Amino acid sequence: MKNYDFVVIGSGVGLSVLNTALNQDLNCALVENDKIGGTCLTRGCIPSKVLVYPADVIREAQHAENVGIDLKLKAFDWPLISERMWSQIEEGKKIKQGLSQVPNLDMYLGRGEFTDEYEMEVFDQNEKSLEKFTADKFLLASGARSLIPPIEGLKEADYVTSESFFGEKFPKKPWKSLIIIGGGIIAAEFAHIFSALGTEVTIIEMLPRLVSTEEEEISRILEQNYRRFMEILLKKRATKVKKEGGKKTVIYIDTETEEEGEVTGQEILVATGRKSNADLLRVSNTGVKVDEKNWIQTNEFLETSKQNIWCIGDANGKYLFRHKGNYESEIVTFNIFGPEDQKRRADYSAVPWAIYSYPQIGHVGMTEQEAIESGHKIFVAKKKYNSIAKGFAMGLTEEDPENGLAKLVVDQSYKILGANVIGPSAPVLVQQITYLMNSGYRCEVPEEAPVDVIPKQERACPEAGSFMPIYNSMVIHPSLNEIVGWIIGNLQPVNIEHTHHHHG
Repeated sequence: MKNYDFVVIGSGVGLSVLNTALNQDLNCALVENDKIGGTCLTRGCIPSKVLVYPADVIREAQHAENVGIDLKLKAFDWPLISERMWSQIEEGKKIKQGLSQVPNLDMYLGRGEFTDEYEMEVFDQNEKSLEKFTADKFLLASGARSLIPPIEGLKEADYVTSESFFGEKFPKKPWKSLIIIGGGIIAAEFAHIFSALGTEVTIIEMLPRLVSTEEEEISRILEQNYRRFMEILLKKRATKVKKEGGKKTVIYIDTETEEEGEVTGQEILVATGRKSNADLLRVSNTGVKVDEKNWIQTNEFLETSKQNIWCIGDANGKYLFRHKGNYESEIVTFNIFGPEDQKRRADYSAVPWAIYSYPQIGHVGMTEQEAIESGHKIFVAKKKYNSIAKGFAMGLTEEDPENGLAKLVVDQSYKILGANVIGPSAPVLVQQITYLMNSGYRCEVPEEAPVDVIPKQERACPEAGSFMPIYNSMVIHPSLNEIVGWIIGNLQPVNIEHTHHHHG
């Protein structure tokens, strides 16, 4: 039985770690059960954004009426849009070709499962054994897959997921009507794409609001906008699906009144969340522990409960975003191949993300409710897009449903706990906050000066992670940056009494 120095499961974020091992001339193997390149490249963030941008352009053209420009959509070229999307997915073939030429790497295209401690067997699509091997070290970067709820008749009627959409079920033209079960990030983006292209979209969500990871005000603004373009059914749980005459019908019940209803469409997209692939890996056979939701457990060093087995990316269930996985890949590379006494810790206090809905959403850190529940005494500030010159120039008014909002949550020391923005360039605006939240964690003290002569305030880095760099900076005028730059002047105490604070 062949033994490897290092084996990576999954060809997404794990590839950069694998590259380090290969450069050290270690004998390596890569196991991948899908297309080379991982979720983001082949069935996630990259191809979906190629579809989102044309939808953005359509909505922006419609919004142009607010500033006196009448743009009529003559047509859209779905084959060209599709061709551009597939060109990105096909990049995985180039990666595969490059990896196949690496002398100290074996590639196994199939499902790997642990059969014993540090022993793995790989099976093809027909569950035929391809190879069995052992390894000194494993990195689990095995991703996640769509969570399919137990809805009666769903399997028989057939449906689309984010995986199959970017595969065998990609439509030759936009569907005439689409029912989306779920109201999270994936649902919001697909709803935007197809509603802009003329598809009749219906969202069925069992929770009281869309994108429940966001601040409630943000969710309401998105809902208000989406109701202009599609049907939104909140507090509704899909219970049954039936297919008749080429149409699919989803039967649902109201979670409060238990009244029943139904909606019919050409296709159904299931976007009800993600689930772990740990069951496919059978990690219990090697002693790797999972949590109550079957996500692989990792410590702050990204180690699993089994020595010499690490886990990164979606597989550990912590923030299912590619940039989070990239961040972890850098840390785990150092921890696997660097000095044992200098291991680095993962910090998730300032994980940003974007939702490419319409309007766009940006998020980092805690929401107001999460901050309170975590025991913080907080200030909250809000600012609308129309209140700055650039926002008005873009045709945004107080009554406009597209009028965006920024919300900032800080504690008593002015440390930023979180931010949420909805509106044009929201991800760009939130990224500024992310940089501040990550700033100042390492105080650079002059080597020639003894610590005891450095003022205590400087040693403590009082501005670490605070909004003070914004407060003390000039802000380009007019620009959308003023939403973030001037929001500080709107700080209001939430659960703090008799406290003074800065005004911008």
